[in-house]
Amino acid sequence: MPEFTTWDILYNLILAARWTVVLSILAFICGGIAGLLVLLGRVSPLPWLRRTMNLYIELFQGTPLLMQIFIVFFAFPLMGVETTAWTAAVVALTLFTSAYLAEIWRGCVESVPKGQWEASESLAMSFTEQMRYVILPQALRVAVPPTVGFSVQVIKGTAVTSIIGFVELTKAGTMITNATFQPFLVYGLVGLLYFALCYPLSVYAKRLERTLHVAR
Repeated sequence: MPEFTTWDILYNLILAARWTVVLSILAFICGGIAGLLVLLGRVSPLPWLRRTMNLYIELFQGTPLLMQIFIVFFAFPLMGVETTAWTAAVVALTLFTSAYLAEIWRGCVESVPKGQWEASESLAMSFTEQMRYVILPQALRVAVPPTVGFSVQVIKGTAVTSIIGFVELTKAGTMITNATFQPFLVYGLVGLLYFALCYPLSVYAKRLERTLHVAR
């Protein structure tokens, strides 16, 4: 059996962490786009659309991410669509992220004073124009800190994708542990790498919150 040094273990974990970062970025970008569409439906003047988007949000917030990943991973083949662990991970995390971001942003939109809605209505603006030119620019300042903060949850959520065979940081840690029989060292390094990814974002989110609060 080959000998594994601490550096060998750390090097391989860092290589796997690249996929954690890539998956997080993809999920956050795709989830952000989908979340914006869900948000627009959630605050739409159409009652049926609001109810539909509210059901969507409750569905993905009220069920475990692990179950969502399983359903996506196994449902596609049942429908005759070939899928991979990579595809299932991106799709599931995108749906999960979009639901949470839509709800975060809804709170930010509702924090805009009602008088802004009334003023834009008095100018005969459509709902789309109200959102684009009046509401969203004001809500953006409130939304930035919690949005950055939620990115930490997305990074940690990628660990669950290891259950379907996606080789990210957690899965790599399990594989290396099976080869080295050094679980304390391996998972200790895994924890440190997650901390290195998440802690700067947490600090940045708090700094943004203070900065934007002062700037109001």
